[in-house]
Amino acid sequence: MNTSLILLSVFGIFIPALMLPGPDFIGVVRSSMTGGTRSGLLTTLGVSLGLLMYSSLSLLGLSAILVQYEWLAWAVRVLGASYLIYLGIRLLLAKKRAVDLSGRIGRAKSTRNPLLFGFLVTLTNPKAIVLFTSVFATAVTAETPTWLLFLMIALVFASALLWYSIVSLFMSSKPVMRRFEKLSHIVERTAGACFILIGGKLLTDARNPFST
Repeated sequence: MNTSLILLSVFGIFIPALMLPGPDFIGVVRSSMTGGTRSGLLTTLGVSLGLLMYSSLSLLGLSAILVQYEWLAWAVRVLGASYLIYLGIRLLLAKKRAVDLSGRIGRAKSTRNPLLFGFLVTLTNPKAIVLFTSVFATAVTAETPTWLLFLMIALVFASALLWYSIVSLFMSSKPVMRRFEKLSHIVERTAGACFILIGGKLLTDARNPFST
């Protein structure tokens, strides 16, 4: 398989999947609207670092390990789904507070460290594991040159950083934040409900570790 075909096969799947709303997208939007630009961009960096780690592990053989040990894939999915549900419950129970238009990080515990928040959301998202292990497993072979592997890892990180930075800057802009200032608590509740629904769906699908 030539270089262009490998890149097209990988990123033809990754880019649309990246842009579809999921736990990472919800986390970035939530941090941006409730914590401002700095919080949103730090969450973006955390998400991008999480995807960087997954892409690196996949290219280093994570897909082969998960295929060989299905119980491990099942455990990863259950743990990730459980964390999303836990996070969703915390967001649902969060106290109402005003949006910080100055861009400072809010006082809610889940946004004290928005970089770690973004990283953990991605780290415990089983869909990211499924995406990378399935895509890289089918597109990369033993003959794939090392430089191409590192190029794909870099492109994964750059794509995520660019897309979520755009999302964050838009959602944390002062006009948007002023418009949604009175709805900030609804944003928290909606994000929490989405995390719980996604986590519940993942637990339901956990009977098949590689179901999508």
